[in-house]
Amino acid sequence: MKLDILAFGAHPDDVELGCGATIAKEISLGKKVGIVDLTRGELGTRGSAEIRDQEAAKAADVLGVSVRENLAFRDGFFVNDEKHQLEIIKMIRKYKPEIVLCNAIDDRHIDHGKGSKLVSDACFLSGLRRIETIFDGENQDAWRPKLVYHYIQWKNIEPDFVVDVSEFMDKKIEAVMAYSSQFYDPKSKEPMSPIASKNFTESIEYRAKDLGRLVFAEYAEGFTVERYVAVNSLGNLK
Repeated sequence: MKLDILAFGAHPDDVELGCGATIAKEISLGKKVGIVDLTRGELGTRGSAEIRDQEAAKAADVLGVSVRENLAFRDGFFVNDEKHQLEIIKMIRKYKPEIVLCNAIDDRHIDHGKGSKLVSDACFLSGLRRIETIFDGENQDAWRPKLVYHYIQWKNIEPDFVVDVSEFMDKKIEAVMAYSSQFYDPKSKEPMSPIASKNFTESIEYRAKDLGRLVFAEYAEGFTVERYVAVNSLGNLK
C-alpha cells in the first residue's frame, strides 16, 4: 500500500498530540495516511503497554488512518544505529510516502529528539539503493520521501510554518482523549505525570488556538522543516 503521508512517533500518542488535526485534515482531502509508533510506551508513568496498544488502535480509528504499526523499540533506550535505522527504512520502503512527519527535533522527553533524528536519518538512507532490505521475503526498492517535517511537542519551538486546522480540532482532541489512561482524570488513582495534569490537557487547545491567532485562524498546528519551504507563487501563501 502506497501512502501519501507517514507519521512517526516515539510513543503512541505523540502523533495525535503533535499533528493529529493536520492528519485528519489531510485524510479529509483524500490523502492516505499511516502512523508508525517506535515504542509501545512501556515506561509511561500511567497505564501499561497493553492499554496503550488498545488506545492507539482506538485513536487510529478516530483519525481514519489507513494503517498503524508499532516497531516495539525499547522505550527510553532505543538508539540511532544501523539496526534501528534499517527497521524504519523497511517501513519507508513498504509505504513509499511522499511526506514523513516525525517528532520534535528538541524536546523534554529524550525519546522525542532521538526519534526525530533516527527517522530523519533513515529517510535519507532509505533512498540509497546499495542499502538492501527484505520485507515479507521480498527485496525492497529504494525510496526517499520528498519532505520531512517535524511536529511541535512539549517545548514551544518556533514553527517554520503552520497548518490551519480550525475544522479538525475536535477530531484531534477526540483522538488524544482515546488515551484515557494517560491524561487528566480527577478520579484516577495512578501517579501524577506532567501530561496527566489538567493544565496539559487544556494546553492542547490553547496552544493550537494561539498559533491560529497568529495566522488569523481559529486553530493551527506548527511544524519545523529541514530545508526551505518552496511555493509555486505568492498566492499560495495564506
